[in-house]
Amino acid sequence: MTRINGKAASSESNTEQLPNCITVVGRGVPSNFEFSVAGDIEMMSDNPVGEATVVTKNAVEGSIDVGVQRFQFSGELANIHVADWNGVESGESPSTPTIHIEYGVPEQ
Repeated sequence: MTRINGKAASSESNTEQLPNCITVVGRGVPSNFEFSVAGDIEMMSDNPVGEATVVTKNAVEGSIDVGVQRFQFSGELANIHVADWNGVESGESPSTPTIHIEYGVPEQ
C-alpha cells in the first residue's frame, strides 16, 4: 500500500486493507493516548494535526478531552497506553478516555 500525504493509495478500499477499528472517546478531561499495531494504521479524519494526533505507519500518539477519534488498522493491536492529564494511567483514573477496538469491521 502506497501512502500519499498520510492517506493510503490503493485500488482496494481502506475497509479491505484496514479492516479493524480503534475508537477513542474523550471524557471531558485532557488525556493522552498512544497505541501501536502489528500492521498499518490511519486516522479516519482529514486533519489529524488539528486534532493533536501524530500517526506513523503503525503507531498513534495523541491527546483528547472531548469528542471521538477513530482509526482504521490492519493486523493486531500490539500496545496501548492511556493516561489522564496528571499522568495517572487507565484503571486508576476515571478521567482517561474510553478505547473501543473492533476487528473485522464490515463495509459501511
